Amino acid sequence: MPIFKIKSYAKINLALNIVGKSSKLHKIESIVSFIELHDLIYLEFINTKNHKVSFHGKFSKGIEKKNTITTLLRLLDKKKLLNNAKLKIRIIKNIPQEAGMGGGSMNAASLINFLIFKRIIKLKKNALINLTKLVGSDVILGIDPKNSILSSNGLIKKYKKKIKFYTLVVKPNFGCSTKAIFSKVKSFSRPKFNLPKQSMFSKNYLKNSNNDLENIAFRVHPKLKIIKSFLSSLHNVIFVRMSGSGSSIVAYFYSKKACKIGLKQFKSRFNSYWCIASKTI
Repeated sequence: MPIFKIKSYAKINLALNIVGKSSKLHKIESIVSFIELHDLIYLEFINTKNHKVSFHGKFSKGIEKKNTITTLLRLLDKKKLLNNAKLKIRIIKNIPQEAGMGGGSMNAASLINFLIFKRIIKLKKNALINLTKLVGSDVILGIDPKNSILSSNGLIKKYKKKIKFYTLVVKPNFGCSTKAIFSKVKSFSRPKFNLPKQSMFSKNYLKNSNNDLENIAFRVHPKLKIIKSFLSSLHNVIFVRMSGSGSSIVAYFYSKKACKIGLKQFKSRFNSYWCIASKTI
């Protein structure tokens, strides 16, 4: 049987606002993009009674047996969407965990994208949305990964036009618990993205936007504030922002050269922290 190779790209939040709370989850709105940094998913169909899922690579340590992929496969089996076929899935984890880049959620979304593209599963729009919600709240953002604006009403507007940012992504040697960070949210912002426009991806708009979770994460982990301050001082940086609930901090540049220089300067100051130069896709 052939082995398929799937790229699962990292998600970054260019801006993020907390605009309220339902009975269970906080309501967010966000401007989202994706970068070239990606996990690799190797998939093959196997003749066994059960699926086989394994994780490998630098950021595979500590992934629980119950994860987004096993949850997705269980749901697909329950809904009989795979017609009893079984999968062997190996994932090389290049995206750090607890970094605010949606590594696990994007893995599940990438697998769904592949299964739909190959016509292995068929899902109407509402069924697809419901499936992603059962796997994870941000999985839907990785379905057909393009520049997107998530409005406070839950609607997602996708844009074909690419933005061209070079990014310096930094993650210190600790992660941020999404649950812990959100538990400290005490106030809400006024919704700003309910009338999404391509212009929201412009430099000026993004420079004047923010991530509502930054100050909370900075209080819990003061080192993140130090990282952001250093990145903000780099030459030719456009803006710097935490992605998701952290702990990754992203510096944005127009120039590949400026980004590479920034990477070198960061490594010389914080040589124990993980960092990578990447580009929006």
